[in-house]
Amino acid sequence: MSLKSILRDLKEVRDGLGGISKRSWSKSSHIAPDQTTTPLENIPQSPWASLPPELLHDIIRRVEESETSWPARAAVVSCASVCKSWRGITMEIVKIPEQCGKLTFPISLKQPGPRDSPIQCFIKRNRATATYILYYGLMPSETENDKLLLAARRVRRATCTDFIISLSGKNFSRSSSTYVGKLRSGFLGTKFTIYDNQTASSTTQAQPNRRLHPKQAAPKLPANSSTVGNITYELNVLRTRGPRRMHCAMDSIPLSSVIAEPSVVQGIEISSSPSPKEKTSATDREVPDVSPSLRDQPLVLKNKSPRWHEQLQCWCLNFKGRVTVASVKNFQLVADIDTSLEAPPEEHERVILQFGKIGKDIFTMDYRYPLSAFQAFAICISSFDTKPACEG
Repeated sequence: MSLKSILRDLKEVRDGLGGISKRSWSKSSHIAPDQTTTPLENIPQSPWASLPPELLHDIIRRVEESETSWPARAAVVSCASVCKSWRGITMEIVKIPEQCGKLTFPISLKQPGPRDSPIQCFIKRNRATATYILYYGLMPSETENDKLLLAARRVRRATCTDFIISLSGKNFSRSSSTYVGKLRSGFLGTKFTIYDNQTASSTTQAQPNRRLHPKQAAPKLPANSSTVGNITYELNVLRTRGPRRMHCAMDSIPLSSVIAEPSVVQGIEISSSPSPKEKTSATDREVPDVSPSLRDQPLVLKNKSPRWHEQLQCWCLNFKGRVTVASVKNFQLVADIDTSLEAPPEEHERVILQFGKIGKDIFTMDYRYPLSAFQAFAICISSFDTKPACEG
C-alpha cells in the first residue's frame, strides 16, 4: 500500500468523525430504551413449569425421601431452584429441622433443632487463618467432601474480639449476602454477645429518613443486627483447678420452650415456639397453657457439673462416645430451671448442647431444640477465645 493511499484513508476517517461530532451537538447523545419489548406473558416458559401439580408433588416427595444425607440432599435444593412452582411445592414438602431432624436450606441454620435426638456436627479450627468451620456430620470423612454449614473468623481489636459468622468459608464481609451474624467478646474474654443480622426492611422502617455511612455506625452495636443472647464465663479468682463454668442467657428463646409440653392435635405434634414474638391461632390448634412470666423470661443455659474420677484423676462427663480427648473447652449445657417451676424431671438433665475435642483442631458439636445451629455455633466458638481469668 502506497503512502498516498494511507493518507487518503486517514483523511476519510477524520472527516467521518467530524461529521459525527457535529451531529452530536444537534441531537441528544443519550440512548433511549426500546419501547417495543416483549411482554412478560409472551416469554417462553420452561417445560418443567407446566407439569401437573399432583405429578410434581409426587416427584419432589420421592426425591426428598430418598436423598436423606449430604451431598446427595443437594438434589432437594436443586428442585427448589427450577422455578416458582417447584420452589413452592418443595417448601411445602420439606419439613423444619424440629420435625425431620435434617438441614436442607440456609434458613434451617436459624431454626430450632429436633427434640428427640440431637443434630451432630463437627468444627475444624485453622490456627493460621484464625477460622472455624462448622460441618454437617459425625466426624470428618476421608474424602473431605463434608457439607459446610457455617464459618467464623476471629478478628482481634483493641478492646474486644469479634467472630464474624458467614455461610461461606472465604467471604466474611458484613456487606455480603453470606453474612449471618457475629460474636463479640469483652476485654477480659469472659462476656460474649451474640448478634444476628436483620433484613434491611426492618431498619428502613425504623429510620426511614436517616442515612448513615457504614463508618458512622456505632462501634458497639453494629447496624442491622439484633442481640440473640449473652454468654458469661465465671471468674476463677481463687485459681482452683476445675472446668470452666458458664451461663448462656438466650434473649430470643423463652423459658416456656423447655417447660411447656407439646400438644398433639389429630396426630400432629405442635410444639411451643422458641420465639416469644410468634403468635399462634387458638382456633386451629391447642397451645399449652403457659403463664405470661414464663413467656417473658428468657431461657438460661448452664454447664452440666462434671464428676471427679478417682482412678483417672480428672473431671469427667458422659459424652456418649462423641468426645475422646480431655480438654478445658469440653462442656455440656442444660437448662437452668428453678425447682419451684413445674417442669418435667428429665428437662433438668437433658443436654441441649455439647461440645468437645476429638483430635487436633477438631471438635464435635451436638445440639437440639430449642437451639439453632447458628446459636449453638456461636456458643461453641466462644470457648476458643483466651480466658486467663477463668482457668486455674
